[in-house]
Amino acid sequence: MPLISIETNQLLENNDSLKSISSAVAKLLGKPESYVMLKYEHNVNMLFAGNNQALAHIKLKSLGLPENKTTLFSKELCLLMKTYFNVPSNRIYIEFSNPERHLWGWDSATF
Repeated sequence: MPLISIETNQLLENNDSLKSISSAVAKLLGKPESYVMLKYEHNVNMLFAGNNQALAHIKLKSLGLPENKTTLFSKELCLLMKTYFNVPSNRIYIEFSNPERHLWGWDSATF
């Protein structure tokens, strides 16, 4: 049920990095990795502060997302982006979302 969506102008050189990010997000949220979906989009047509230096937009959506931990999650996600994409933390926006169970579908039903 957790979804991490990463859109960046940085090309990922090693797809094994996605597995590492997926595992880190599962651990961060305290959920099994079998529930985690990761979406990565390389988009060269991105600007931040008027330039196209390394940047990223991340969305983290999860049922029961603890709002009191978003600062910690932001720090950890920025570290992952620096490690795997070389994007500095001041060039990253992150959206956190905690959907209501009836608004999150899976396997022909909702949670």
